[in-house]
Amino acid sequence: MINRTVLVKFGETTTQEQLQEVVDQFKGLKQHLTGIVDLQAGLNFAEKSKEYQVVLTVRFEDRAALDAYVENEEHQKVAAFIREVGRVDSIGVDFEL
Repeated sequence: MINRTVLVKFGETTTQEQLQEVVDQFKGLKQHLTGIVDLQAGLNFAEKSKEYQVVLTVRFEDRAALDAYVENEEHQKVAAFIREVGRVDSIGVDFEL
């Protein structure tokens, strides 16, 4: 199994509504993907690392499912929306469980 975790940092002009829409769109990906064991998304409320407002985690059956996710058209639409609403930076990590 593969776990992917992504922290996303947005600019000052990104609204709370847009951040919530990022979370909602990401959660909606589950119905468009295969090989997903679990998918979570939420707004970061921690005081440390608070500059990263959105947290995304996906657990995949295997690396093939991860590769399919990266190339998936619906995933690309969500990624484009994230850039559109002011993504400044992101940190992503993948590891095997």
